[in-house]
Amino acid sequence: MNGYMNHMMDWYGFPFYGFGMMFWWIIFLAIGFIVYQDANKRGLNGLLWFILVILPVIGVVFLLLYVVLRESQSPAQPATTDTALKLLKERYAKGEITREEYIKMREDLEK
Repeated sequence: MNGYMNHMMDWYGFPFYGFGMMFWWIIFLAIGFIVYQDANKRGLNGLLWFILVILPVIGVVFLLLYVVLRESQSPAQPATTDTALKLLKERYAKGEITREEYIKMREDLEK
């Protein structure tokens, strides 16, 4: 039985050898991808956080740091200027405002 256990340890690895190493890398990559997507939504540098999280030795520390920092960040809101310009273009297209009004309002929004 002892030989069997040694064989199993060689096969699966403990914890970062053989298939065990591949398993942990897959886990770190999956967590890193989730952090990458979430960081991008919140206006943070997703690639930086992905790299920091997938590093097995310090990845756990940075993952905890990210979770703490992300609580203070709300998801990035779309720029209100883009929405306002879109509405202004729609009003101009419908004929609700004149060309002069459209140009003046657009210039005000782009400042």
